[in-house]
Amino acid sequence: MLRGEIEKLIKDIVKKDVHLEHPANLEFGDFSTNVAMQTKIDPQKIISKLKDNQLFEKIEVVGPARPHRYAKRSGQGFINFFLSKNALTEEVSEILSKRDDYGSLDVGQDKKVQVEFISANPTGPLTVGNARGGPLGDVLANILNKAGFKCEKAFYVNDAGMQILTLGHSVLKDDQAKYQGEYIDQLNKKIKEKDPFKAGQLAAKHIIKDLIQKTTDKLGVKYDEWIFESDLHQLKKVDQALSFLKKKGLIYEKDEAEWFKSKQFGDERDRVMIKKDGNNTYLAGDIALHRYKFEDKKFDQVINIWGADHHGDVPGLMAGVEAIGHKDKLKVILLQFVTILDKGEKQKMSKRAGLYVEMDELLDKVGPDAVRFFFLQKSADTHLNFDLALAQEQSAKNPVYYIQYAHARICSILRKAELKGNNKDLDSLNHPTELNLIRQLIKFPEMIEDIARDYQVQRLPYYSLELAHSFHKFYEQCRVLDKDKKIAQARINLVKTTQIILKNTLGLMGINAPEKM
Repeated sequence: MLRGEIEKLIKDIVKKDVHLEHPANLEFGDFSTNVAMQTKIDPQKIISKLKDNQLFEKIEVVGPARPHRYAKRSGQGFINFFLSKNALTEEVSEILSKRDDYGSLDVGQDKKVQVEFISANPTGPLTVGNARGGPLGDVLANILNKAGFKCEKAFYVNDAGMQILTLGHSVLKDDQAKYQGEYIDQLNKKIKEKDPFKAGQLAAKHIIKDLIQKTTDKLGVKYDEWIFESDLHQLKKVDQALSFLKKKGLIYEKDEAEWFKSKQFGDERDRVMIKKDGNNTYLAGDIALHRYKFEDKKFDQVINIWGADHHGDVPGLMAGVEAIGHKDKLKVILLQFVTILDKGEKQKMSKRAGLYVEMDELLDKVGPDAVRFFFLQKSADTHLNFDLALAQEQSAKNPVYYIQYAHARICSILRKAELKGNNKDLDSLNHPTELNLIRQLIKFPEMIEDIARDYQVQRLPYYSLELAHSFHKFYEQCRVLDKDKKIAQARINLVKTTQIILKNTLGLMGINAPEKM
């Protein structure tokens, strides 16, 4: 990766970790750093050591936009690096050689990571709100695997709590019924069990198999593990976790309940583990679950993607994870809400209860490609407004259509080109749109590394849009099948490289890369 190579060159000079950024305007180069200001080192020292490196066309210093306290004294500012044409075309050659392996990194060093996502209560069909984490968790896991982690995807099924008893009452249609809808009517006909809790457990199994799993399959999510809370109880995992905390003196009795000393681990208050009625709280099960993840499954890192309504549960679980000896190994990402808009109006598409939008209905209306892309566009901490009309539009206004059309156009060009042999001639690539397209292509491994470190998956759809835009601009200004065979061959190679990266980008997002449209 070029960025990493250049960062290492600078680090060897300044003896400090360096992170390069892309200037917003190409007139300031391909990469920029303010390391001279940070280290008080003369930027000319860096330039003198790197000016003859073939990676660079030129290196220059510009003053900071806002004067730094050291800048006046020593003339320090931002150092801008302009890549040479040779550096750009060499990277194209590497893409052609590595193909699908381009962008594969060793950031993870084979560390085991689990991403748990959706994990909605098995009391009904998936809504767009509780399924928002589907694309995010799935794609984050894909990225982590690409970055060198060994990542698994998991769905945790809460099938042992009070919501299961409530589900049972609903299926039996007694005076404590809460859930309603066509699926409850169907379960009422199927389930003959009269005990409400047992009826609820049977109903939960049907809901997982007949509703939730079918929706996740339709969404394109394949889990490595479905973890059932009832199994944790059956295997005594919850009892063992509570016993472990008691032996450490972290459980005490108060008001006829048993409490966990979570304040000792930075929580704002202690948390109830066993209620007055003798039933465990969710926290007791969650701590047992994470003990299973870290000690039985041996994960080095666990990432949970939860709805924002669970924000109050995070401190207690963080305290619990630290108490069982796995501090800093858990990351919780909270997702904000989803609103479906059609021509600016809020939509309620549900055929069942009219209170929520089911993910199945959205998938039927716009397809999984549009759902995944639009859900990925916003960061987890941002409310998502899903534009139904835009997602259904078959034009360049629709970003999914625009990107997929770029891939289809590339495939059409390559079919006409009848590319033969392995000629990697790239010397004829000189047009600004050709070089700018290459600049987009070589950002691919940088994006993999950045997402693997900070989990900001929304970079991926924006990158695919920028890449498609750069390709369309190149195509408009450069005749690929030029009369000059040398130019034609170079451009065909560039188009082939673009196909490799665009297809891989779409693949990481779980979106189809059509060859014809």
